Amino acid sequence: MLSSEFIHKFTQVAKGPDLDLAPAALLIARLEYPRLDASHYLQQLDQMGLAVTQRLKALSSNSDVMQQIKTLNNYLFEEKGFSGNQEDYDNPRNSYLNEVLERRTGIPITLALVYIEVSRRAGVRVDGVNFPGRFLLRLPQHPDGNSQDHDDFIVDPFDGGAILSETACRKLLREHVGEGEGTTFHQRLLMPASKQQVLVRMLVNLKRIYIRMRSFPQAHAITELLLALTPSAMTELRDRGLLAYHLNDFSAALRDLESYLRFTSRGKPGDAKDNAEHAEILEHVKTLRWQVASLN
Repeated sequence: MLSSEFIHKFTQVAKGPDLDLAPAALLIARLEYPRLDASHYLQQLDQMGLAVTQRLKALSSNSDVMQQIKTLNNYLFEEKGFSGNQEDYDNPRNSYLNEVLERRTGIPITLALVYIEVSRRAGVRVDGVNFPGRFLLRLPQHPDGNSQDHDDFIVDPFDGGAILSETACRKLLREHVGEGEGTTFHQRLLMPASKQQVLVRMLVNLKRIYIRMRSFPQAHAITELLLALTPSAMTELRDRGLLAYHLNDFSAALRDLESYLRFTSRGKPGDAKDNAEHAEILEHVKTLRWQVASLN
């Protein structure tokens, strides 16, 4: 179980006004690497930011965003060798910033995080994009203008910084979401993600991986951080309770699952799927009540 001190520190960093994502990402990495020296990796990002700054200064005074993208892509993907880990995508190491910086490989969101933080240190605005199935990047055509400009550049950090057209984005959506599943392409899918949205997506990815691996202690810790960021996330409250159940922490499981039923039963009745889930959770709660009573 995570200490309240660790959760408080993470929440302060993750919700703080500083736009730097790296300190929060490195705190997440401490779940797997408790002795991690965050300063070492922050210095790496600073050095890479300085290197890009020098390359940008060498461009002509009338250089545009496209030239900035080419400079960033050449440095990160050619010189430094960052690449998407296609062969071992679900390895948890791809989700930890320290490992991505060491191994030069990762999944879309961690490669995007490196791209964002190196760019920010070099004075280039790059926003994350919470696109379904593939985290992307957005570079404003006019950095001081409207962040919703349809002419902004959409970049895929998992594909060597490829610039995506709207047609390519539509194709990517079909590949990851499929046809007829209620998700149709809209420009709002390409809107900039907030700092908190980026961190939530990182954590959700990690939770999914650990649950698939049946690494329940790690998944439970991730869920605690998700709830610290989004206390009203009922799915995370439910999952924390179920994970506590797997860890034989029956009192904590009962507390969370009872709260989940209480909060989600309010208002209009859900559909058949929701009702079936509630019935299943209720059966867990009944079992847990008996188990907790037998311990007293």
